Amino acid sequence: MIGALIQAAGAPQAVEQIVQAERAGVPAVWATSGGIGGADLLATWAAAAVRTSRVVLGTSIVRTWPRHPVALAEETLAIEQLAPGRFRLGIGPTGEAQAVQTYGANYRKPLTQVREYLTVLRSLLYDGEVDFVGEHVTARTRLRASVRTPLMASAAGLRAFELCGEASDGAISWVAPRRYLVEQALPALRHGAERAGRPVPPLIAHVPMVVNADRQAARGMAREQLAPYARSAHFRGTWTRAGYDEAEGYSDALLDDLLISGSEAEVAAGLGDWIRDGMGEVLAHPLLDPNDRQGSLARAFAAIARAAREVA
Repeated sequence: MIGALIQAAGAPQAVEQIVQAERAGVPAVWATSGGIGGADLLATWAAAAVRTSRVVLGTSIVRTWPRHPVALAEETLAIEQLAPGRFRLGIGPTGEAQAVQTYGANYRKPLTQVREYLTVLRSLLYDGEVDFVGEHVTARTRLRASVRTPLMASAAGLRAFELCGEASDGAISWVAPRRYLVEQALPALRHGAERAGRPVPPLIAHVPMVVNADRQAARGMAREQLAPYARSAHFRGTWTRAGYDEAEGYSDALLDDLLISGSEAEVAAGLGDWIRDGMGEVLAHPLLDPNDRQGSLARAFAAIARAAREVA
């Protein structure tokens, strides 16, 4: 499957974008916690659920520190009741600086925290009840219904990919070069799954893209719009492990391993190449022209829908 990242100024605009994506033939949509103007992601997805009928709704990601997994399970149950079989819950701990500064979190053993969240969520959603005491989480309760919502988690480092292989239904990458995902992340995901004796879950690859035949212009948009990630040691670590020394920002070589650009047909083919390289899914991140947001979004959705049809 190939889906699209939603980027909007607020909840109403996000819902309209999702409706537009479904009409364009995009099979799945995702959004980050901060990507819809600071509005609550799960509440917005519930609103989108009643405005759509086919598109799959995914979170990439809901931050774990400010929410208890029981509350997440209850919110998930509500969305599942509104859009049966169309919701996927992606969770993650976010970076240490944000967790500490924003939420006052005691940021320790974040992978243990994610494992405990996945354990509690799976027990509650799949079995309808939980009785769990961990280092980060205690949960003893029941839900009135059970659902089998796919539970996914963010992954950057190799230990996170191993954890996703062991305990999740999918690993969601972010601004990770294709070389890193193919040569290091996928083997780590497989290793985790083999150790747990379970099928290998899909790797959902975050891929920036722009329908623009001017490669230099596309690189310029990427450098500007992806700039915050270049300032994060959390993401630069994956670039270093892939062989890119990016102390000064995005080199052309790194962007060529991250970014897809070109005509609609070229972008669609490029997205399909990531699937053929072993990604279970692609989360396509449209880079939008600030002078033509609607036009560039429509072109992006058309390319994503075309890619989804071609890989299907």
